[in-house]
Amino acid sequence: MLETDEGQVRESEAAYPQHAAAIVLTINGESHQLPVDARTTLLDALRDRLHLTGTKKGCGLGQCGACTVLVDGRRVVSCLTLAVMNQGKEITTIEGLADGELHPIQKAFIEHDGFQCGYCTPGQIMSAIGLIQEGRTRSDDEIRENMSGNLCRCGAYTNIVAAIKDVLAQGIDPPEAMRQAVEAIQQDANGEA
Repeated sequence: MLETDEGQVRESEAAYPQHAAAIVLTINGESHQLPVDARTTLLDALRDRLHLTGTKKGCGLGQCGACTVLVDGRRVVSCLTLAVMNQGKEITTIEGLADGELHPIQKAFIEHDGFQCGYCTPGQIMSAIGLIQEGRTRSDDEIRENMSGNLCRCGAYTNIVAAIKDVLAQGIDPPEAMRQAVEAIQQDANGEA
């Protein structure tokens, strides 16, 4: 359901009050209170309600990665998660990366022409940051495998891998990241919170 203004939310609340929800999302360090239809995706809340249009709407099926954001530091395709499920979590979008200066991965994408048309670039950058934080960067093949959920129709894949490797050469890869990623995967598999 695409929502573009609060009038539509009020209309939905009147027609389907069981689907109305007032949520608070923490996005790029700022708290946002939103009345939404409980079926609203995180992607639609970001783009249509909060006007954070850097996160792109690609396939809407979780297959292209254009809508990738970080939720509590982990990569998430925002078209497949509901906004209400992300309360109490720290959401980072492409708009939240630069703090007066571009993030190192953004700089590397520019230096290595890691984009062509640019549509997939925000999702590629967010996914690259996620895989670096996860410690999934030990080889070109591992980088390619872990970036495979992000499609680039222009074919800038070689440049994207070069950009990620350039950032790694600068020492951005946290040493504890792989251990933490493995522990998180094990906790998820065991159903622990």
